[in-house]
Amino acid sequence: MDPTEFLRLIPPKWNGGKRGFRDLSGMVAPERKRRTLLQFLSDHFYDVKFLREFMLQKQMQKLYLDNRSFTNIQDRYGPDIAGAFFILQHGGSVKFRDREWIRSDEYKRFSAEVLKFQAVPVEAIDASGCVINYYGLDNLLPLKELRSLSLQRCPHVDDWCLSRLYPLSDSLQELLLAGCPHISERGLACLHHLQNLQRLDISDLPAVEYPGLTQILVEEMLPNCEVVGTDWAQGLRLGPEERPQNTASPIPAKPTARGSR
Repeated sequence: MDPTEFLRLIPPKWNGGKRGFRDLSGMVAPERKRRTLLQFLSDHFYDVKFLREFMLQKQMQKLYLDNRSFTNIQDRYGPDIAGAFFILQHGGSVKFRDREWIRSDEYKRFSAEVLKFQAVPVEAIDASGCVINYYGLDNLLPLKELRSLSLQRCPHVDDWCLSRLYPLSDSLQELLLAGCPHISERGLACLHHLQNLQRLDISDLPAVEYPGLTQILVEEMLPNCEVVGTDWAQGLRLGPEERPQNTASPIPAKPTARGSR
């Protein structure tokens, strides 16, 4: 067998440099130099699969680092400053008691004047769209006077995250969860600890199979809380003669079942 033919049978590898993929021989065939990276990867599916797994691993590592605990800041300045730093570095907003909202810019930068509020508790957090996950909540749970928490459209907030919110039960009055793709009925059931809630937004939760029925159950679980859900779910509270006909409803028979109890 020709030695060059043998070398071509060996899978190429990424050399970490600017020249891209190279053979183990250190040589690239002249006819392959002009080929684009996309064309090369399309001819070697196993390389594409490896690259996808590698990129996914890098994304998970970055997510873990972004949600690490700010223990050094917490030990030096207290839990409220540490929680504020965590949210602002994620592009969110925080409000200290009797102060205006503090927001980071488009580059997630913010003023160091936050350190002046060391003795002022955080009472509201807007983390809408932030990449907060289960571990990142370690920076928020010590906020004993947090009254409002918005986690709307957070892609990594799931049922496990909701199961961790019970340390905020004494102070939390408003919780906004609209648009979170991984929150289901199981996670909403964990909110029974938050008996001081006055407003809960559970609208637009794709993982909830029956939004109307779920809203009714949550209202029974939290009787003193205003639960905001889907528009058509509000019709489930009407009587059979008052309820408008909705042919698009996925469960048209459910409302009559409730009225017969």
